[in-house]
Amino acid sequence: MNRTDSRSGQPGSLPGADPGLVATLEAAVPGAVAARDTDRLAFAHDASHYLLVPRAVVTPRDASQLAGLLRTSAAHGLPLTFRSGGTSLSGQATGDGLLVDTRRHFRDIDLLDDGARVRVQPGATVRAVNARLARHGRKLGPDPASETACTIGGVVANNSSGMACGTEHNTYRTLESAVLVLPSGTVLDTGAPDADDRLKALEPEIHAGLLRLRDRVRGHPASVEAIRRLYSLKNTMGYGVNSFVDHTRPVDILTHLVIGSEGTLAFVAEATFRTVASHPHAATGLLTFPDLAAATGALPELVAAGFTTVELLDSTSLRVAQRSPQVTAQLRDLRVREHAALLVEYQEPTVERRDQRIADAKPLLTSLPLATDGSLSSDSDTRTALWHIRKGLYAAVAGARPSGTTALLEDIAVPVDRLLPTCRTLTGLFDSHGYTDGVIFGHARDGNIHFLLNENFDRPEQLRRYLAFTDELVDLVLGEGGTLKAEHGTGRMMAPYVRRQYGDELYDVMRETKRLLDPHGLLNPGIMLTDDDTVHISHLKSTPTVESEVDRCVECGYCEPVCPSQDLTTSPRRRIVLRREISRARTEGDTDLADRLERDYQYDALDTCAVDGLCRTACPVLIDTGDLTRRLRAEQRGRAEQVVWTSAARHWDGVTRAAAGALDLAHAVPDALPATATRAGRALLGDETVPAWTPDLPGGGTRRQPRPSAHPRAVYLPACLSTMFAPADDGPGVRDAFLALCDRAGIDVRVPGQIASLCCGTPWKSKGLASGYDTMRDRVLPAVRDATDGGALPVVVDATSCTEGFTLMLADEGIEVIDAVAFTDAQLLPLLPDARRVPSVVLHPTCSSTQLGLNPALERVASAAAHEIIVPDDWSCCAFAGDRGLLHPELTASATAAEASAVREHDATAHVSVNRTCELGMTRATGRPYRHVLELLEETTRPK
Repeated sequence: MNRTDSRSGQPGSLPGADPGLVATLEAAVPGAVAARDTDRLAFAHDASHYLLVPRAVVTPRDASQLAGLLRTSAAHGLPLTFRSGGTSLSGQATGDGLLVDTRRHFRDIDLLDDGARVRVQPGATVRAVNARLARHGRKLGPDPASETACTIGGVVANNSSGMACGTEHNTYRTLESAVLVLPSGTVLDTGAPDADDRLKALEPEIHAGLLRLRDRVRGHPASVEAIRRLYSLKNTMGYGVNSFVDHTRPVDILTHLVIGSEGTLAFVAEATFRTVASHPHAATGLLTFPDLAAATGALPELVAAGFTTVELLDSTSLRVAQRSPQVTAQLRDLRVREHAALLVEYQEPTVERRDQRIADAKPLLTSLPLATDGSLSSDSDTRTALWHIRKGLYAAVAGARPSGTTALLEDIAVPVDRLLPTCRTLTGLFDSHGYTDGVIFGHARDGNIHFLLNENFDRPEQLRRYLAFTDELVDLVLGEGGTLKAEHGTGRMMAPYVRRQYGDELYDVMRETKRLLDPHGLLNPGIMLTDDDTVHISHLKSTPTVESEVDRCVECGYCEPVCPSQDLTTSPRRRIVLRREISRARTEGDTDLADRLERDYQYDALDTCAVDGLCRTACPVLIDTGDLTRRLRAEQRGRAEQVVWTSAARHWDGVTRAAAGALDLAHAVPDALPATATRAGRALLGDETVPAWTPDLPGGGTRRQPRPSAHPRAVYLPACLSTMFAPADDGPGVRDAFLALCDRAGIDVRVPGQIASLCCGTPWKSKGLASGYDTMRDRVLPAVRDATDGGALPVVVDATSCTEGFTLMLADEGIEVIDAVAFTDAQLLPLLPDARRVPSVVLHPTCSSTQLGLNPALERVASAAAHEIIVPDDWSCCAFAGDRGLLHPELTASATAAEASAVREHDATAHVSVNRTCELGMTRATGRPYRHVLELLEETTRPK
């Protein structure tokens, strides 16, 4: 068995979209159907190691459209699979029928009872929900490690748990009710007072069938005992048949059967959770033991001591962690032999409770047979370093895997007293099957361990190895009384083994449940239950070597929620997988397919990429997809374009003043003239060449001027944005505001004599114009060396993207680059007079301020000028991205839609950010005038 995805026939063949199918779907969900090869192949990939290409991708807008789609599915026999975050690992979010994207339009979050409950749609991420709950001291019970990207749809579909919640606060235990759309199209709110009566009236067969199955399970003592034993552990194998024991009314049984059903029984259009208290004060420690036996032997005492989390790391995990630059000195200096470690943490509601926990734990920690010091720390930097040891394992192993291999992250659970023999035998399986890089870690207090290994599914002998390993793993886990899936769901990976875990009787109950709720078998076929004993080794994903920038991508999807283009065109993950698909098509000789994909890729992936770098902040293996975009853009640049932009670098003073003059001229004539002119230019030369002028753009700014100083504290490089764009509302602009603040604080700064000709190089770098970038760098370096007295003085920059640009450009010069906001926070605020603070301000952080770690300083500066600081929960990169918002206004409109909606709900006194183009983007999106935060600070600290 070699090629593995769902394409049938000749190598590389991809059946085209069926026009009749597309027409049928369009009738059911108008404007929501995508069937290009690009769309189908991009969504064929998720975080699992399976790949099936859907016939079409459908993106319904609400539960009503979804119900219509399900009715169409039943009428035409069309199988469908629900996909939200695409972070599932077991293949449960892939299918070769219809793929239903439930992430884009199902993101509403409503807090109830001051956060004691929360009603959420399936496309909202766990992080987005918890961000809103945090203001009330609450959070969701489930705490999956993928919380930045996984969505509520997946949390419910997989019965998510996590590091701290155990089985007490998982999805099954904390979900109160749901709005379900059944395969027939029936919509049922299970939280309604008459929900059970409505189920009986609308779906009498389901109501009666659930009663019948409930009585069958309860009347079978062996089934009840098996349920008690298996569900005392974390267990996501098969359907949640514990629902038949735990609940009596059919509607409640149905609600809980849907939890963990992986989209095979119904669609969850809305879920209402009971939340749990959030305890923000933590103390963490890494307890290193001489061996695994000592570590697991300490578990009962540690659990009894009330530790919220107890994470296991085997000796291989510790060796991997030692290679990290962030490793603690204690672990770095340890000579790891057979050692194992437990990462423990207390989480408490108050500082006093936390400190008492630390004191109470000292005698226990002193008594343990530790190989190193086992103290607990509440210091945030220390705790971050300790958690990096655990959370960095995936990045370390997956990021260093051989190109072309797939990273497999798996999990099992066994009774805690069987953890030691299970880990020992599992390590033996790694050795006997040649998985030399396998690591074991996990949630020790729950007997739930994860293991990570790399595999190449393109090689038949490696596939046979994987199959043999899996068979022995199943024998091991079931022999220890465990479950084959603790957190990651059954999916395709463990579907052939569900009968072995549960036995014939409970397996038949599961079969009857599926037939009862989905009689045509159209919801996510092949998942959870299967007659195909090879489903777990079919449709396996190969990972071809394509590009050095992105070959280490594991397709986890963590990047997607932060990507500005996610709802308009594509995302970093899909940019990468499409490059893999283009390469595969070329390799297999399907040039027509490759050409079609490349044509779509131009706009979808290149033109609408903001190259903002936020994807890197979310990526576990630290990929910046912007690096790929910049290189591909560079490869497209012709000689003439390179020459023009290199000339611009040589004459930058004139270019920026010309741009300012053009904006002034545009405002001096009727709006129709510049709008028509740019529209014609874009039609003739292309959207990538001519910016779109709109009346909301400001006039031109003023030329940057030198400022000599004999004894400066810093060198100030005002951004060229202040030359091209006038300040908001006839204000002073950040350049004059910063200089005024410096004067007010008695701090002198120097502005170089050549300042009008200098730039951070971002306009050239983002477009892939290497020659122009080098030309500008060659101009900047000597000017800055001279101005900083050979690097003795720091450089201060007043636009965050330019701060990033100069940081990169001056990286090898030993010159410190500081953003003006950070400089103000550290140097100016203590010396400024008290501000006459405005009542409230809406603050828009930027992608650059986030990557620079500037946001805490930004909030402090804003707090000095305003009583209330409002940072919208849904803030994200505005995607104006220099000129990207002028070339493709639709990108900024899409990227800012959620934030703009939130901003309009606040009647704030002022609106601020830290970059002029971001201010333009947010002004356009919200209709509110945004300006630099330093302008507000300057205004509020002026002498009366």
